[in-house]
Amino acid sequence: MTEHDTREIDIDERRKRILELLQSEGKVKVADLSKLFGISDVTIRGDLDVLEEQGALQRVHGGAISTYKNYYNMTFHDRSATNGEEKRKIAAEAAGMISDGDTVIIGSGTTPLNVMQELKNHKNLIIITNSLPVVHEARFHRNLNVVIMLGGNINLEYQFITGDDAITQLNRYKADKLILSSDGVSSEFGVTTYHHLEAELYRRMIAVVDKSILVADYTKIGRANFARIEAIDKIDCLISNRNANKGEIEAIKEKGVEVRLV
Repeated sequence: MTEHDTREIDIDERRKRILELLQSEGKVKVADLSKLFGISDVTIRGDLDVLEEQGALQRVHGGAISTYKNYYNMTFHDRSATNGEEKRKIAAEAAGMISDGDTVIIGSGTTPLNVMQELKNHKNLIIITNSLPVVHEARFHRNLNVVIMLGGNINLEYQFITGDDAITQLNRYKADKLILSSDGVSSEFGVTTYHHLEAELYRRMIAVVDKSILVADYTKIGRANFARIEAIDKIDCLISNRNANKGEIEAIKEKGVEVRLV
């Protein structure tokens, strides 16, 4: 992209491009961004301040660094608004992979919730979930067959259920599809999460389905976090965004994973 090209984009697009640069480089400088976009240092600092308030980066002297951990300090509502358009595109693609009559396990997180919202026109689905927001959303679906809430330990802050009771219950079921999100997706380190109590439950979810579908926006690609859920080749399909790290996406494809970019 040339400097002339970047002058014409709007504020939201400019801030999105800043985050893309952070995703690939890990750090950005005010002076470099000012030159790239053809705007003042003051305007760039304003962009970085807003993005820091949203938890998307951390300001440092002369620029900003990638600190996606701030995302995990947000409320569930604030997470839902972060990268909302990217998540909605992913959710629409994932919903298109679900057939009427399927038994679908839906994990916790904002993108799986978006998938649930996209399933309003599907008929006779059996939904199994550990997500309180997904169960809440199910109230608005008239054509569902059954909704099964896994029982166990409730994480009230992030609104999901984990624990041995949930795993024991899950072992009774066999499902067609799994909609799973994660905090990191790496060709080397696999599918990871910050919440170690989730990892064992999610491993079991992957084991009891015919097709596992990982829904992860572009900011998750190439990241590795505290607790490993599974190796990336245990996932059947990854749905992410077109602006995800290209090298990492190619490496994931080489592991035999179907990748859909939206």
